[in-house]
Amino acid sequence: MKTINRKGFLKSLGLAGVTALAAPILMHCRKDDDDDSTTGVIDNSISTACAVTNSETEGPFPTKTPSSLVQTNIVSDRTGVPFTIAITVQNVNASCAVLQGAIVDIWHCDKDGNYSEYGGTGMQSANYTSVHFLRGRQTTDANGKVNFTSIFPGWYNGRATHIHVHVYNASGQSLLVTQIAFPEGTDSAVNLVAVSTGYKGMSGYTYNSNDNVFSDGTSNEMSSISGSVSGGFALSHTIKVSA
Repeated sequence: MKTINRKGFLKSLGLAGVTALAAPILMHCRKDDDDDSTTGVIDNSISTACAVTNSETEGPFPTKTPSSLVQTNIVSDRTGVPFTIAITVQNVNASCAVLQGAIVDIWHCDKDGNYSEYGGTGMQSANYTSVHFLRGRQTTDANGKVNFTSIFPGWYNGRATHIHVHVYNASGQSLLVTQIAFPEGTDSAVNLVAVSTGYKGMSGYTYNSNDNVFSDGTSNEMSSISGSVSGGFALSHTIKVSA
């Protein structure tokens, strides 16, 4: 049997269905993602209105038992540039008011592009099947927020830097599976981290504009990132669901 690599697997999945946006202004917002195919920079200055964030594939490495990983610090034994993640969840059925009590699972790769809970196969040669690093679950507070302490993700063949997110309501019903995109460019955190000690640089990197998941646009999946390599980076992002 032929072994399929990550990029091939994602291509075989195709893009997950994108939420239909009826209002013309929303369609305009998606089209106005101006990207520079040379640098991979995407202009996300135009924000979407109160509409559900794009649904995306969970990918080949979803958390196997997320209820067992209720934790804010998801670093475990991984090393890398310090990184904090702040996610706000809003409810489009309540005029995008913040949603308290939503369950939020996140997971991402380590600095070398590997995921915990998987490995020893053609899709990921490094075997991390018995560990659970860089995965966690939290419940949104009165401000609709969850926070995680992590390390800045690396990247792997065929994908831009990203974080996976699965949002449930308080009863455990799935509301949305999506992914968080990262700003790119010369002075971006992605570039600064990639060329820092311990990371693998930008040679062979797949930019958002060519990514199997993000190539259709990132207007409602793009995060904001601040900080430095020496002091660490902080990501903030808002996810809108229908609850």
